[in-house]
Amino acid sequence: MSNLELKRRGLLCVVSGPSGSGKTTLCRRFSESDTAAVYAISATTRAPREGEVDGVDYYFLAREEFESRTTRGEFLEFAEVHGNLYGTLKSEVITHIEAGRDVLMDLDVQGAENIRNRDDRQIEEALVDIFILLPSDEELLRRLGGRGTETEEQTRLRLANAREEIRHWSRYRYTVVSRDKETDFQTFSSIIVGERCRSSRLTPREEGTADQPELGL
Repeated sequence: MSNLELKRRGLLCVVSGPSGSGKTTLCRRFSESDTAAVYAISATTRAPREGEVDGVDYYFLAREEFESRTTRGEFLEFAEVHGNLYGTLKSEVITHIEAGRDVLMDLDVQGAENIRNRDDRQIEEALVDIFILLPSDEELLRRLGGRGTETEEQTRLRLANAREEIRHWSRYRYTVVSRDKETDFQTFSSIIVGERCRSSRLTPREEGTADQPELGL
């Protein structure tokens, strides 16, 4: 029997969860530990927080530039949250998926819904959505309090927003009930590895085609 070489298109892994759920950490950690995955940096019109770096944490854009790019159709999705615009540039996603790399994105529930509602077969086939659910209000408060960067009023607002976001968990293909960093990462990783192994994502590699990133199966 001859060797069968397989290629696959990349995943679009959309991860949501309330503030403090660890969704950004999971996305970044996986992308840093796996050569077949990349983290998609979002664009925003909000001001950088202390320690945040343009092009690393977010692309920080003036509202006028953000709206101009929206008009030109450069965003895969965008939404206004708490008076600021957030969005994902197509350039951060499409070329990677076509090259067989997985794109990880942490989005709020509004952004995730915008992705689901796109009339785009390529996105629909690539999409894997995961919700990180905290087990209780007490745990949510503990994690929000651990930030140490926000006022009591800001924490109350984030708690209210988190409770609203949690109502949407059943819209996602997968839900991970957060326990601790290592357990969450192992569960998160197993979901992505399992999705990579779906037969519908794999096709025989044609002779003479350019090399893809390793399948990472």
